[in-house]
Amino acid sequence: MVRVKRGFVARRKRKKILKRAKGFRITIRTQIRRAKTAVFKAKRHATIGRKLKKQAMRRLWTTRINAAARMLGLKYNELIHKLKLANIMLDRKVLADLAVNDFGAFTKVVESARLSAGK
Repeated sequence: MVRVKRGFVARRKRKKILKRAKGFRITIRTQIRRAKTAVFKAKRHATIGRKLKKQAMRRLWTTRINAAARMLGLKYNELIHKLKLANIMLDRKVLADLAVNDFGAFTKVVESARLSAGK
């Protein structure tokens, strides 16, 4: 019977975790047990953060569209409703970009929504 030493496999596993823990504070970056929990927690926070980022961006787009729409005498919800009635399929990201970077184009979109929703 031959004894199997798993040093290489175990070391590779530990190195992978310690590599991910690089930049963490004090002993968390050097001690495998603490690094393991910290990396696990960091991955969980990163996942949650990606979801929160999407929420925050949509909230920002809504705010920008609302501000631009109010300059043209409309509320946000009225504008979105008229865009749906007019069958203008622009998402909030594009509308917010137009409102910030090309207000003339945004104004044309709003006017076309007003005209076709009024029919």
